[in-house]
Amino acid sequence: MEKELITVVVPCFNEQEVLPLFHEEILRVSDGMTEAHPQLEFEFLFINDGSRDGTLDILRKYSAEDSRFRYVSFSRNFGKEAAMLAGMEHSKGDYVVIMDADLQHPPKLMPQMYEYVSSGEYDCAATRRVSRKGEPKLLSFFSRSFYKVINKISQTQIVDGAQDYRFMTRQMVNAILDMPEYNRFSKGIFSWVGFRTKYIEVENTERAAGKTTWNFWKLLMYSFEGITAFSTFPLAFSVIFSILLFIAALVLMIFAIAELSEALAVMCLICFVGGLQLFCMGIMGQYLAKTYMEVKRRPKYLIGETEETNRKER
Repeated sequence: MEKELITVVVPCFNEQEVLPLFHEEILRVSDGMTEAHPQLEFEFLFINDGSRDGTLDILRKYSAEDSRFRYVSFSRNFGKEAAMLAGMEHSKGDYVVIMDADLQHPPKLMPQMYEYVSSGEYDCAATRRVSRKGEPKLLSFFSRSFYKVINKISQTQIVDGAQDYRFMTRQMVNAILDMPEYNRFSKGIFSWVGFRTKYIEVENTERAAGKTTWNFWKLLMYSFEGITAFSTFPLAFSVIFSILLFIAALVLMIFAIAELSEALAVMCLICFVGGLQLFCMGIMGQYLAKTYMEVKRRPKYLIGETEETNRKER
């Protein structure tokens, strides 16, 4: 019987409180899958994204006790996008699973995801939140608004509520790795590659332990990253606003003639034009900044330690 290897990629940032719970649950689920499907083998690849707590010490302990547990530790915090990329690049499996360590991505769904993908009908199985229970209402409003906006201005359609929890074939992973861009927005990349995806609807799940590092500001900047990564529509604002400005100028001119208030018309026009110019320059500056980062070709992450280098040092 030909063996099939599943690599479970787990980005980690300050997860010392939840890692023991995740370790217990992922072993329970993977052992059940190998019992039901004897051809399956697992490796667990943790990406330590510059954690400042005891996360790395726990990962060292797991890898020393069980050879299936591997880790890649960054030299500093590079962000979740870099962690997911590193996990896919260092994965060895015929299938690759990306999931968070906080148990908001329930490992118990893996058997169902495997069935969908191994059937050959799908290349990927992913989860999609159908409710935002427990999430602040303002954050939920902006999250839903983001999906509506980006799906209107981009040719790449992103499913509302789609999560990073994914079970993918090696073919799909290789296609993602063929996209070497520095400014990465994985939700868009997963959709752009165009493989057949089965979405499993799930309720919002709270963290099992620890505190999230995401906040409104980080999510807002992440949404800007997605819009500029998969749409050039904001660059068209200058053209649209120039037309609106021309119409506004005509209206102000008529108003000034009718009211004999040239000073008011001139002041309004100057403020409007100045604000519009700064706004358009800001949009173009964002795209220019991203181009600047791309052409410098800096590495997307730097590795400080892996389980292999740690064994050699000992």
